[in-house]
Amino acid sequence: MSSKSTTKYKSVINKLKDSNKINDSILVYINSISLEDIIALKLELSSRNLKHRMFGLDIWHGMGYVIREAVLKFAIGATKSKKDAARFLGMDYYSFLKLVKKYKIKEFFDSDRNF
Repeated sequence: MSSKSTTKYKSVINKLKDSNKINDSILVYINSISLEDIIALKLELSSRNLKHRMFGLDIWHGMGYVIREAVLKFAIGATKSKKDAARFLGMDYYSFLKLVKKYKIKEFFDSDRNF
């Protein structure tokens, strides 16, 4: 007896590939860089658009939000169901659903009908 999979085909990589934001070559480069360096690179690239003037932006406290959103997306892609994703993250199912709504994870994967 198989259970209905609710997150089986979710993948941030596939989502970004489908929207032509990344390709396999980029993934090879990303894989060779630490997560800390990737975050630092992204912040540096973002600050270039502002001529390195990010004053007034609460980056330090805002990072928690960014990291939680990324971990939610990963949990959905790494598990077969929403309940499995909640267990993976060590939280109850209803708390997980609230966070999915708060972080607009469904909208991110919206082109996928199974979420």
